[in-house]
Amino acid sequence: MSNFYPFDCAEISKKQKSLKRELLKDGTKRIEKKIAILGGSTTNGIADQLELFLLWQGIQPEFYQSEYNQYWQDAMFGEELRAFKPDFIFIHTSNRNITEYPDMSMKSGEVEELLKTQTEHFTAMWDKLREDIGCPIIQNNMEMPFWRLLGNKDCADIHGRVNFVTRINQSFYEYAQTHDNFFIHDINYLSASLGLEKWADPLYWNMYKYALAVPLIPEFAFSLSKIFASLLGRNKKVLALDLDNTLWGGVVGDDGVDGIAVGQEVPMGQAYCEFQSYLKAQKQLGILLTVCSKNDEENAIAGLNHPDGVLKPDDFTLIKANWEPKSLNIEQTAKELNLLPESIVFVDDNPAEREIVKGALGCEAPPMESVEHYIQTLDKGGYFEVTNFSEDDLKRGEMYRQNAERAKIQSAFADYGEYLDSLEMRAEIADFSPINLARITQLTNKSNQFNLTTKRFTPAEMEQVYQSSDYIRLCGRLTDKFGDNGIVSVVIGKKAEGGKVLDIELWLMSCRVLKRDMELAMLDTLAAEAAKQGARILRGHYYPTAKNNMVKNLYGDFGFEKLSEDSGGNALWELDIRGYQNKNKHIKVN
Repeated sequence: MSNFYPFDCAEISKKQKSLKRELLKDGTKRIEKKIAILGGSTTNGIADQLELFLLWQGIQPEFYQSEYNQYWQDAMFGEELRAFKPDFIFIHTSNRNITEYPDMSMKSGEVEELLKTQTEHFTAMWDKLREDIGCPIIQNNMEMPFWRLLGNKDCADIHGRVNFVTRINQSFYEYAQTHDNFFIHDINYLSASLGLEKWADPLYWNMYKYALAVPLIPEFAFSLSKIFASLLGRNKKVLALDLDNTLWGGVVGDDGVDGIAVGQEVPMGQAYCEFQSYLKAQKQLGILLTVCSKNDEENAIAGLNHPDGVLKPDDFTLIKANWEPKSLNIEQTAKELNLLPESIVFVDDNPAEREIVKGALGCEAPPMESVEHYIQTLDKGGYFEVTNFSEDDLKRGEMYRQNAERAKIQSAFADYGEYLDSLEMRAEIADFSPINLARITQLTNKSNQFNLTTKRFTPAEMEQVYQSSDYIRLCGRLTDKFGDNGIVSVVIGKKAEGGKVLDIELWLMSCRVLKRDMELAMLDTLAAEAAKQGARILRGHYYPTAKNNMVKNLYGDFGFEKLSEDSGGNALWELDIRGYQNKNKHIKVN
């Protein structure tokens, strides 16, 4: 259901059961995850709505819920929680769970002591969960109080509730900044965005012990779901942008460059400039910007070079400006970037074009109704939710641009091997290190096409693999004369049968380095390291998904023998590595 967002809260609540049935029968193969919800208020409705949005994003949840307001007891002592072995813990607390606020008689030192008591209540819980369970924790911050005893002074005076909640929130943020696998669900922002008076309607607390108004639960669940989706690699990667009346006002082919609305001096031009600035900021997250416009390319480039515009041609990884159907251009964009069309968000002011692209490719294509609200529409969609961020994310746009340069020079070579040699490729292949664990985990959750088992890892799970001597781990970085591709391949093998067999539990590679022989370099290194540690056999698994058909016969191409294949296409392969001969001929491996 690519059109789930934007949604009507009342409609979602009304059709909750039928929507769930529809999602469960759509044939999607989903990631199964256990989620523990520890509530400081009623959570049943939140779990029900959260399930819908997770199913929509390809995640099949199994929930554990604490009893009403038993979140702390469960976290500190709950045996049932620990037996559940959650993959994620969500702590649903709010300012209703602050047990004591400052009163006007308190001195500064007494307020500080009270603040310490309230914050240590939470930090002790988080530390205990990290020690006992070790999975990622998602914690609500706190919304502002819906009344202010001191009026406007409530935010600045140490006795004010607004001031006290703000300082508690700051302590949450400091913990998040200093502890891995701990994430804030920002209900402070969400409640302000939706309206604090609506959010904190006391009726729902008094009647049902819900800390937020029941009609707003779908918005809450959607916001929360984006954190889970991001942690599990379900984010989008590309913005495909129309030009006329999307990046600027008017039609550049008809109005000319001087006639389009962009810039501070033109009516409505400021709104388009703000939107372009927002899009340019997305590049810092590693989001790729592309153009998909029905235009002559010359006019498109001229429009992008408008002196008052923020985005310039060099800001785009690909520019498709022609008179072909936009669905065809986006499909071609996906192929050139070695991504799936579903990784793309299509931004166009024309509803007919949006529907055609959604229907043909399944891309997200949010309604862009007026330029004043373009930023809000994309921002609230949560397509690019950030949970983990690496240096490679900063470089991603440049990496894809370098790939385009590589593609250009390929046509100059009649022999593909000569072309590969001309790239002067060098690979660094080694065991994981603490500095690259975040990037490795990110790859395991984002790579879908060249991924033989599509096994996902949380940061905590990857840390366990890194610390264990039961595994052989390899990550590969590829550079060439055009630049550094970053970490592009990961292999995890588990020792079995007394160390004589290495079970390859995970093998993935970024699609931006396909057909460059990096997979052969990884196999050579894996075989050498496995033999060094006493293994004789490499055992490979292929589990088919809707996206990884491209590697269905990879093990066969590498000389593995197929031992079995079931009716679902799940296959088991083996390779005897005694006497193994290296296969990579074009990459120098360090």
